Amino acid sequence: QVQLVESGGGLVQPGGSLRLSCAVSGRIASSGAMAWFRQVPGKPRELVAVISSGGTTDYVDSVKARFTISRDNAKNTVYLQMSSLRSEDTAVYYCKLQVGLTDYWGQGTQVTVSS
Repeated sequence: QVQLVESGGGLVQPGGSLRLSCAVSGRIASSGAMAWFRQVPGKPRELVAVISSGGTTDYVDSVKARFTISRDNAKNTVYLQMSSLRSEDTAVYYCKLQVGLTDYWGQGTQVTVSS
């Protein structure tokens, strides 16, 4: 059974930084793209950043130059380095792993940006 576990969320002041991690466990024949999404109450889940199995990355415009997605395939872990955080970055952050036609999701980690 494939499981994704996020960590690293918390409370941070505006302008601060956080690094989220998402560890993947379980049997996976091959790992595909991994991504970070975020969601605030009452709004749809939003794609924040994606990284392919080969390391190609893409970001939503609102986080470009502030967030960096990376992955360590040996550790089956994806990271999201977030800097210059703003109040509007407050959300529950989820990671997603795509394997073939199947998507696996983590349980989410809360990020709150507030003074």
